[in-house]
Amino acid sequence: MDFSLTPDDWTVISLSLKVSLVAVTAMLPVAFGLAWILARRRFPGKLLLDALVHLPLVVPPVVTGWLLLILFGINGPIGRWLDQWFGVTLLFRWTGAALAAAIMAMPLMVRAMRLSIEAVDRRLEQAAQTLGASRIRTFLSISLPLSLPGVLAGAMLGFARSIGEFGATITFVSDIPGETRTLPIAIYAALQMPGAEATVSRFAIISVLLSLGALLLSELLARRMPHGRAPHVL
Repeated sequence: MDFSLTPDDWTVISLSLKVSLVAVTAMLPVAFGLAWILARRRFPGKLLLDALVHLPLVVPPVVTGWLLLILFGINGPIGRWLDQWFGVTLLFRWTGAALAAAIMAMPLMVRAMRLSIEAVDRRLEQAAQTLGASRIRTFLSISLPLSLPGVLAGAMLGFARSIGEFGATITFVSDIPGETRTLPIAIYAALQMPGAEATVSRFAIISVLLSLGALLLSELLARRMPHGRAPHVL
């Protein structure tokens, strides 16, 4: 069995990495903001917000892709606005694949970050403010550094989830070689072709290695949380 990578294979791999990196980078501040609100704030509707954040974990990915299609499609309220005002179209574009991957990765990112924020000793923050530090300075000098390993662990979890994203992506942006064909979609496409076992094996092995590497790195980062209160993922 030939496991050498063809130029088309490299295109799929590079596109998958680009989609996952953009998805995690774009979702990182959103996920951290949601994690901070859920960890530190009490307000009416918090339970509903928590449920909505984790909804992509439990609904079929096809449903998520369908909702993205309704909202960000050509005739969708957000998609039409983006097209009219900025000339941006996400449908059938790699950016749409990044959006789908970001939405699917969000619950895992928020959960890891929330646990890391909750693990920060509030007494350290209170001591800093007692000594005259502002809230912003306290956040930048104490809260963020102490929660950073968990934030990075969440980012790695999001990357691993993005690499494996299939259902929402193919529903929202379809399968377009060189534009939206990421590793899971390429595996699915190869499975429909006779005699493509080598291609499936190559892509499957690469997917496993990338995801396993991200999970191991996430666990190593999580173990750097203070006082042993790490949000373990493995």
